Amino acid sequence: MPSPIFQLCDQHVQRSCALDPVAATFRGVAGEIAAETDYRPEGYAARADQARDTLRQLGQLSPADSADRVAADHLRERLEAEVAWHDSGEPLRLLRAPFGMLQTLRTSIDLMPRDSEEQWRAVAARLDAMPRMLAGWRESLAAGASQGLLAARRQAVAAAAQAERYADTKTFDSVVAGYGDGPCHAELAAGARAAHAGFAETAAWLRQEYAPRAGATDAVGPERYAINSRLSLGADIDLREAYEWAWQELHRLEAELAAEAQRVRPGATIAEAIAHLDATEFVVGLDAYRGWLQERHDQAIAALDGVHFDIAAPLRRVEVVTQENSAAGSASYTPPSEDLSRPGRTWWPVAGRERFGVWAELTTVFHEGVPGHHLQLGHVLVAAAGLSRFARVSRVSAHSEGWALYAERLADELGWYATPGQRLGMLKASALRAARVVIDIGLHLDLPLPPAEAKRHGDRWSFETATEVLRDRGRIAPHRLHPEVVRYCGWPGQASSYKLGERAWLAARAEARSRLGGAFDLKRWHTQALALGPVGLATLTDALRAASD
Repeated sequence: MPSPIFQLCDQHVQRSCALDPVAATFRGVAGEIAAETDYRPEGYAARADQARDTLRQLGQLSPADSADRVAADHLRERLEAEVAWHDSGEPLRLLRAPFGMLQTLRTSIDLMPRDSEEQWRAVAARLDAMPRMLAGWRESLAAGASQGLLAARRQAVAAAAQAERYADTKTFDSVVAGYGDGPCHAELAAGARAAHAGFAETAAWLRQEYAPRAGATDAVGPERYAINSRLSLGADIDLREAYEWAWQELHRLEAELAAEAQRVRPGATIAEAIAHLDATEFVVGLDAYRGWLQERHDQAIAALDGVHFDIAAPLRRVEVVTQENSAAGSASYTPPSEDLSRPGRTWWPVAGRERFGVWAELTTVFHEGVPGHHLQLGHVLVAAAGLSRFARVSRVSAHSEGWALYAERLADELGWYATPGQRLGMLKASALRAARVVIDIGLHLDLPLPPAEAKRHGDRWSFETATEVLRDRGRIAPHRLHPEVVRYCGWPGQASSYKLGERAWLAARAEARSRLGGAFDLKRWHTQALALGPVGLATLTDALRAASD
């Protein structure tokens, strides 16, 4: 019999899924899922009230054991952060691109199961509900605007362009074509038309109604940043210390990049080494790219299983998905469904490319797949019986993204970057994540650039400064540059969660090595880390220490 705290966690998941079926689709929650989420102000208020009610009930319960304490602490921390976000009025200006409402609604279609006529009808119902969900979202944004709670104009313009892409008939016509001429064909075709029309209407509204009223400033300021950062980090941190540390980390990585560039091509600068690799280490064509990605995922699983990790059978396959019309600048991951009927998937934006520089993407394979997101997020579904249901379907960005960066670093420790180019790709990706931190914190808090950096980039942060730093210091691929900076502006706090999360994971491992000495076993530590489930950075090291005692 589950404890009262575990029962409350289960109850909260069930009630949350009823109030937000789209989020339930992303979480992969088992059971019947309704078609639409209410994104009107009333819908957000209902979800906030439900979080408060769960917190009230949690306050009346006492943990019976360590599993209860972990479950209660995680539920409380996540719901307190969520309630603070609601209370600040953030839902009424929740407009961000490219990873925002539009991408969430569009991707939810791809994540829905399609193994029966009943499931196809659910897809048709979700498509048909798109105009209503988008109208509810516009209603919330309009309500926020009337109260002076406005998103930045840049987010409105970028989201309008994204909505226009989704309004293109090929976006959802491919769903209909994938079904064929069965009994649901008419419903799916009508739903696709409705969805396209809903995105077209939203694009026009964003451009004509919202953007002219939106704010000109990209930065959100310290108060809003702290609320959003807590959601991503699971901790309140010293942001100035993190900003200064990230500059130091970027300088360290740049020195290592320069040394690695010499291994790629003696005498070459970093830029020259990258240009050489772009010209020599690539695949041509979407099929070749998809095949290369799938092969690397499969190789990583085969090499790790039974050696540094024990990988459960349902997790020994990652499905690669390429996205031809994606507006995203970077790859992403969606975990298996709760019942494991939906596989873990990595999503790779194509952005109109025909040639793909794979030397730089091996590190991302480890990040998104194994030993990164797929192993960590999948493990809680198959091997962590001591976790609450809420822990199994929720996440803390710094915990998961920090682990994924740890996975990239672990691959280096294992010697998996077999060529200098591949290791340069890993270091370049790590420098990008350090650049994210200085951009994210510096821009939103309007912190001065260090004197040496000010000579190069200017005294103060702006969108243009952030673009220059990400281009020159993060060395990001050209097709990713603009959408990435737009993302950092619209999603305060999330960009920092990667590198700050990695720092916390490495510190936790170092603490375990120091404390256990010769008794430290890396595979055992990995097992304990994965079994822990999601926790915020505030308690990560203590939770890992308790798990190993």
